[in-house]
Amino acid sequence: MVRLDRMVNVLGGYGVRLSVCPPARTTELRSVVLPETVGGRPASGDVLLAVGARTAEEAVGWAEAARATAVLVRADADGRESAAGAGVAVLAVDASVSWSELAGVVYGLVLEGRETESGRGPTDLFALADSLADAIGGAVTIEDRLARVLAYSSLQQHADPARVETILGRQAPERLRALFDARGVSEHLAASDEPLFVAPDTGLGLTGRMVVAVRAGRELLGSVWVTSSRPLEGAHRRALVDGARTVALHLLRSRASADLERQVESDLVLRLMEGTADAATVMSRLGLPPGPVRVIAVRADVPAERHASLLLAFERATTGFGWSRPGRSALEGTTLYTVLPGETATAAVRWVAALRGALPGQVTVSAGVSAAATAELPAARQEADECLALHERRPPGTDAVVYDESWHDILLQRLRAAARTGRDPARGPIAELRRHDREHATRFVATLQAWLAAQGDLAAASRHLGVHQNTVRNRLRKMATVTPLDLGDERKRLAMMIELAADDEPFAR
Repeated sequence: MVRLDRMVNVLGGYGVRLSVCPPARTTELRSVVLPETVGGRPASGDVLLAVGARTAEEAVGWAEAARATAVLVRADADGRESAAGAGVAVLAVDASVSWSELAGVVYGLVLEGRETESGRGPTDLFALADSLADAIGGAVTIEDRLARVLAYSSLQQHADPARVETILGRQAPERLRALFDARGVSEHLAASDEPLFVAPDTGLGLTGRMVVAVRAGRELLGSVWVTSSRPLEGAHRRALVDGARTVALHLLRSRASADLERQVESDLVLRLMEGTADAATVMSRLGLPPGPVRVIAVRADVPAERHASLLLAFERATTGFGWSRPGRSALEGTTLYTVLPGETATAAVRWVAALRGALPGQVTVSAGVSAAATAELPAARQEADECLALHERRPPGTDAVVYDESWHDILLQRLRAAARTGRDPARGPIAELRRHDREHATRFVATLQAWLAAQGDLAAASRHLGVHQNTVRNRLRKMATVTPLDLGDERKRLAMMIELAADDEPFAR
C-alpha cells in the first residue's frame, strides 16, 4: 500500500506529471492493473496503467470500468485536461519513459512500498508483530541485523523493563547486549535457524526471551524476539518459526523498495544542488518544507575501507538515527551530501554528531556545513565542500566546520588555492624578501608579517617576534634597501597582507 501523494512524488523523478487529481491525495492505493478483461469483466484495481490508450478520454474510461483511483497515460496535454471531471487522478507519462520501466516502479511502490528502510510512513511490520504476539501469547520485537528495533507489538502482556528500555532506545542497552553475547545469542543467530531460549535475569529486568533468526538463504537479515519466561513448545514454537520466514519476506521487499527510493532521492538532491530551475518543485517532491536549508558535506573514512565506510554512512543517513528523518541525502563520488531544513547551524551540527554516533567507533567522520540558503544551493554546496576540506585538516573528533563561523578561514583557503595554481606573484616586495631570507638567513618576511598584523605597532610586533623594538625598526629599514615597500600606501599594505595570508606557512617568529 502507498498513498497517492507518495506515488506522485516518487514518479515525478521518472518524468510523470500529475495533470488532474479529483481524489484526495491521502487516498491509499493497494493494487495495480492493466487494461484487460478477466472472466468477461474488466480487471479492477486502484492504479491502472493505460498501456495502448490512444487518448486520455479512452484511458479514463478504462479507469472507470476498473474502478481505479488513478490512471497513468501517455497522451497529449489537452486530452488530459479534458478528463478533469471524471473523478480519476490522471498522471501524464513522458514519451521517453518506457512502460516496462514504469510498471516496475509502480508495482514496487504499491505492492512492496508499505515501508522502506528510508523511514517514511507506517509499516506493516508492526501489524505482523501484533499478529505474531496474538499467535504466540507474548510481546514481540523485530530487529534488523545490527540489532536495531524495526517494529514491536502493541501487546504488553508479559512485557518487562528490558523490553521498554529497548524500544525507547531503538536498541537493547549495552549491558543487555553484553548478557546476550555472554550467552552465545549472536553466535546462535549467525549459525542456526532454530529458536533459542534466553533465561531470565532479574538484575537486568529480563523475564526471559525466545529469539529466532530472520534469514534469506544464508544471509542474516535480523531477528524476532518474544518475551517468555520458559521455552516455547508446540504450536507457539512453530508460529515463531513461521513468523520469522514472513518477516524475511517483508525485509527483502523493504530493501528493494528502499534502494529504489534512495536512487530517486539521490537524483533529486543532486538536481537541487546543481541549480535546477524548478527548485521549489524538487523540494516538494523530496518532502522538504519551503524555507532556508543547510547543505552538509560528509566523508567517512576507515583505513583501507573508505568506500565501505562511505556507503555505510549513506545507509545510515537515508535510514535515519531516530524515528524520523528530517534531511534528504545523495552520494556523489567520495562525498555524502545532505540537504537539511533550518536556518540555524545547530540542527546541522547535531545531525552530523548523530551520524557519527550511528557509525562504528573506528570510522572517522569529517563534515562541512554551508550557510543557510534558499535558492543558492550550488553556492551552498561549494561552501559545504570547502568547510569539509577545512575539517579534514583538523584533529579527528572535532565538531563539523560551519561556514558562518569559519568564513574567514574559507577565504584564506581560497587564496592559498589560487596561489598554488601559479597566481601568487613571482616578483614584487614579498617575493624579493622571501628570496633574500632564503639566501641570507634573514627574518624579513616574518618581521613584515608581524608589523602588518600589529597595524604598525612596533611594541606589539616586537612582542610577537620576541625581539626588541629597535630590532624590528632596523629590519624594516634594511628591507627598504632590498625592495621598495612603500608602507605608507594603505593599498599596498593591504595587498601585502593578502599575499602573506595566502602563504601556507604559519605566522612565524
